[in-house]
Amino acid sequence: MRTVLLTLIIAVFAQSAFALVKIRDISNIEGIRDNQLIGYGLVVGLNGTGDKSGTEFTVQSLVNMMERMGITVDKNSVKVKNVAAVMVTAKLMPFSKGGAKMDVIVSSVGDAKSLEGGTLLMTPLSAANGQVYAVAQGPVSVGGMNVASAGAGTIKNHPTVGMIPNGAIVEREIPFTMDESNITLNFKNGSISDMVKAKDAINRKVGSNVTKITSPSTLEIVVPRAQMDNFYVFMDNILSAEIEPSNLAKVVVDERTGTIVMGADVRINTVAVSHGNLTININSTVEVNRDQNFIGDQGGQNNNNNQQGQQQQQITVTEENAKLMVVPEGVAISDLVKALNSIGVTPRDLISILQAIKSAGALHGELQVM
Repeated sequence: MRTVLLTLIIAVFAQSAFALVKIRDISNIEGIRDNQLIGYGLVVGLNGTGDKSGTEFTVQSLVNMMERMGITVDKNSVKVKNVAAVMVTAKLMPFSKGGAKMDVIVSSVGDAKSLEGGTLLMTPLSAANGQVYAVAQGPVSVGGMNVASAGAGTIKNHPTVGMIPNGAIVEREIPFTMDESNITLNFKNGSISDMVKAKDAINRKVGSNVTKITSPSTLEIVVPRAQMDNFYVFMDNILSAEIEPSNLAKVVVDERTGTIVMGADVRINTVAVSHGNLTININSTVEVNRDQNFIGDQGGQNNNNNQQGQQQQQITVTEENAKLMVVPEGVAISDLVKALNSIGVTPRDLISILQAIKSAGALHGELQVM
């Protein structure tokens, strides 16, 4: 009996009543974006799970920090098992003002075993231009653990990466300049169909013809003079407009996990599908023959050294009776999957069948193998 492996197969077939999305969810306003920040710091207070003494940059960082505080220490006598060197990263949201708080991610760069229970010391966070825009400090929250004793241990999740909620304070604002006479929207998926839908939806929303398509992924909206005093209200009305995005005719296959994700608009031509498995079993046995010329001892026990072994192999080839199935033209990919599942095709087999149908030119849609 063949065991059918149950693997996740997701097919998305959204009805139009539930497929409406806001423009703010599928586009970005040109000139308004996040900024990445990074910094190097030290986490202290670890319970013996910090960097080892051979981690020179951790020792040097600790010595430098102590000297800035007016404490002279010998580098060779410093033990850092309770200290870990970390990289601190954060995302600075647009229009963030001085004093605003944001989350930070703390990641070990040495050979620390865990950051659990540690506290991040004051760490400046700078952008790509080298300017410091925020300062991070606080207790590190780690969603994992690393416990070891007498050569045995256990690790849960990832204890060398932690988070400090609201752990950074913005010290400097990043200036944003916006031209309040027009708004440019950059859409994440360049689809002409979506551009036309968005253009019509915005014009209906604001009540005038102020939108034009400037590229397959860009819309430009001219702000009417009457709306310039309420620029941000006008911008919110634009971003709140809803459209029904076009479905992508795409099949995504992850061969490592057997996951298949299919778009609703994928179609196939008439094809005949036959798929069978070939199984080869090889059984190896050893037959022991005793030497007949050997005379046993007085106890009647034979010497095992006079036994001779002969290896025998049995090879069995089993080929499944593959069923030939005709799939009519225009059928949805979901119908093909149901038909193949009804004859016991596993997700692994389905991946091979989809690739073969695509190679035959019968699959109308993009097949992406991860």
